Amino acid sequence: MTDGILQREILLDPMLNKYSIIMLDEAHERTIATDVLFGLLKKTLKRRPDMKVIVTSATLDAEKFSEYFNGCPIMEIPGRTFPVEVMYSTEPESDYLEAAHTTAMQIHLMEPPGDILLFLTGKEEIDTTCEILHERMKQLGPNVPELLILPIYGALPSEVASRIFDPAPLGSRKIVIATNIAETSITIDGIYYVIDPGFVKQTAYDAKLGMDRLQVTPISQAQARQRAGRAGRTGPGKCFRLYTEAAFQSEMLPTTVPEIQRQNLSNTILMLKAMGINDLLHFNFMDPPPTNTMLTALEELYALSALDEEGLLTRLGRQMADFPMDPPLAKTLIMSASLGCADEMLTIVSMISATQTVFHRPKEKQQQADQKKAKFHDQHGDHLTLLNVYNAWKLSKFSTPWCFENFIQPRAMKRVQDVRQQLVQIFERHKLRVISCGRNTTQVRQALCSGFFRNASRKSQEGNYTTLVEALFGKPAEHVIYHSLVETTKEYMHNVTAIEPKWLVEAAPTFFRYPTNGTVKVDVRAIARRVAGKSANMTRHAA
Repeated sequence: MTDGILQREILLDPMLNKYSIIMLDEAHERTIATDVLFGLLKKTLKRRPDMKVIVTSATLDAEKFSEYFNGCPIMEIPGRTFPVEVMYSTEPESDYLEAAHTTAMQIHLMEPPGDILLFLTGKEEIDTTCEILHERMKQLGPNVPELLILPIYGALPSEVASRIFDPAPLGSRKIVIATNIAETSITIDGIYYVIDPGFVKQTAYDAKLGMDRLQVTPISQAQARQRAGRAGRTGPGKCFRLYTEAAFQSEMLPTTVPEIQRQNLSNTILMLKAMGINDLLHFNFMDPPPTNTMLTALEELYALSALDEEGLLTRLGRQMADFPMDPPLAKTLIMSASLGCADEMLTIVSMISATQTVFHRPKEKQQQADQKKAKFHDQHGDHLTLLNVYNAWKLSKFSTPWCFENFIQPRAMKRVQDVRQQLVQIFERHKLRVISCGRNTTQVRQALCSGFFRNASRKSQEGNYTTLVEALFGKPAEHVIYHSLVETTKEYMHNVTAIEPKWLVEAAPTFFRYPTNGTVKVDVRAIARRVAGKSANMTRHAA
């Protein structure tokens, strides 16, 4: 099972009576769920001396884990991998992408048979590289052995992605161009050569701005070893590191920064609260998260009415904890039941939760894909556009050919359907009514305000948006709420819906107020008073 599912099981049964042995694999990835499990299982082990916990990884800092689990024994099991020759760049590369393209072609033209795995940071780099390698192969003419160029990244349709596992035809070679998904999540047979430029795209949460920063950063030494190991699965291999040995030794961290130190923790804290763990400052994290990130999460949960002024779980908060998703989405779902639009909201939340995107936009058919997508557009924004997609799929009797015709990913839609069914079961458990609001989707947008009022934004005269938490504003303007804010080259709002400003006051009267001129403002002083007052309480009782 996933680490998240085991977390849910501990929520229902902290003693984990169904199990005698728990094995945590790929522990070096240090996901939030795994890190929280370490602390919870350590607690359970004190009361269940009969239970065994096994922590495994190919690139583990074993001594650190042993010390954390009170000096538990370390066992080293020799791997069945073949030796991998590691080669470094003699000088730092000024353009790692160009160096990757050149290295790939050199391997194909000069090295013995065997497939290539090239690690890049994301979709854009991968698509560009595929195009460049296609062009270079075309220029070399028909006398050169064929090179199958296969991309793999999260948003790729499964029927395209699965081609990476097919063996290359006799006399040809394949190159798989992948994100860090190929480090541990998938194993591809026949890889003899790995090209590692030494970078990965990671999100880091900025607690002050409430925004994810998506940044290209150097990988850790542990990740570099993991990547190199991919070349030695089926025979002796080679790893071409496009950085110097000195950079590996002095510029790369020994291990990856744990997720818990760079992600929003509101969901984690809500779940720990639901388990009755209130003293979060003294919870036994292997690597404690920054106090500022924890306080921001507590403030968010308080604003959502999931916690009271003492930092303790409210009845609504307990209900929210039962939904396996971020607290704003859980609050939106619960409020949609009383607003009479739960049927629509279940679909929208499932579309957001189940997958990065249901849309497929192949490079060679972008215009056609955009035209098809335009048919589903709703004037009020992205959330209702997602609702239109699901409803149209439902009208087609959940047809797969319909998905291909409309550039929708069928496997992603099936995952949405599964998530929706799970959410309906949680609704039934809590006796929440699933009612449709029909064509009048005003209630849907009001429900979104109830969970995402902190993510409200207004349009300035220059056409830019300012988040309301950051700044007061005077003149009435176009208002929206967004699902998330991500900074890449600049700040982007994801999944945006237009709202009426008065809904913000109705959804969060402690957060917004009406001034005398009738324009909604963020009540900064009220928030400051509450946050200052409750932070002290929360530090004492909760954080």
